[in-house]
Amino acid sequence: MSYPPALPTIVEAIHASLSPVFMLTGIGALLNVVAGRLSRVVDRARQLEEQHGALADGKRAQLVAELRLLSRRMGIINAALSLAVASAVATCGVVAMLFIGALSNYRLGHIVAFTFIVAMSLLILAFSAFMIEVRLSIRAIRIRDELLR
Repeated sequence: MSYPPALPTIVEAIHASLSPVFMLTGIGALLNVVAGRLSRVVDRARQLEEQHGALADGKRAQLVAELRLLSRRMGIINAALSLAVASAVATCGVVAMLFIGALSNYRLGHIVAFTFIVAMSLLILAFSAFMIEVRLSIRAIRIRDELLR
């Protein structure tokens, strides 16, 4: 006859899952910021695309250079988003496995640890991609010298 798990076992699983749940909150905040940046880059690219046909060749080359940079930024932002989402999915897997392990006789300790390491590694890569994109955007901003005098 199978008995339901004791309340202390469930409480331990809840305590163990708090850190990954806080991590999910942070990942959600990162996704919000990165999605906002993607939206701005897409809006700027659409503006430039509308101007493309109406510009002279000299200005068009400058516009195309900015479009290339925006395209590169969009790729990096998409990578950051994908990595952050994958990290969130792995983190959710950690939480689920913590409860499965607490409520069953399965020994999932090594799998939980490995999955958490994967989730953290994906999050590190997502933050790295985010930082690369921010550096690209800062490098793209050029303020004319005469405006700084």
